[in-house]
Amino acid sequence: MISEHIADLRAVLGDVSADAPRIESWGRHLASVLDSGNRLLACGNGGSAAEAQHLTGELVGRFQRDRRPFSAIALHADTSAGTAIVNDYGEHDMFARQVQAHGRPGDVLIALSTSGSSQNVCAAAKTARDLGLTTWAFTGPLPNSLAALCDDAFAVESPSTATVQEAHLVLVHALCAAFDRALGIA
Repeated sequence: MISEHIADLRAVLGDVSADAPRIESWGRHLASVLDSGNRLLACGNGGSAAEAQHLTGELVGRFQRDRRPFSAIALHADTSAGTAIVNDYGEHDMFARQVQAHGRPGDVLIALSTSGSSQNVCAAAKTARDLGLTTWAFTGPLPNSLAALCDDAFAVESPSTATVQEAHLVLVHALCAAFDRALGIA
């Protein structure tokens, strides 16, 4: 029912709102990383891929106000590399191999997974951590593998995939707003 979905979403957004200082901290860190010339890598599958690409689009383009573009790459968006990697190495390496190619110490990986157990997203987080990237995740309920692999994670405590994805979009926009504030753009 729609009323149950909206009630669940309200409860989840209340939890997100209560954790605003942490998203502000992520925004400050990301602003420092990107302003110094490093990059953001983002990955996810399905709806989470769409949220990852939404995030990178806001950073390469603009969020609310005009500003210079920043290096942000949605790993799933390179279909030629992705399909070649899946064909040659398997789907579990799709994002990890791209992290190896594009990630450098000091960069940030944001990994999105509603279940927190997507094997290719978890492999990317492990590779990123091993390479010295900061690793953050947007996931569904804890405990989950992805949150355990990352330096920090926002876990949306809802059994509904739709609610988790909607909360992730709110977190994406909150992160972009915090990023802009940290740069003095807001």
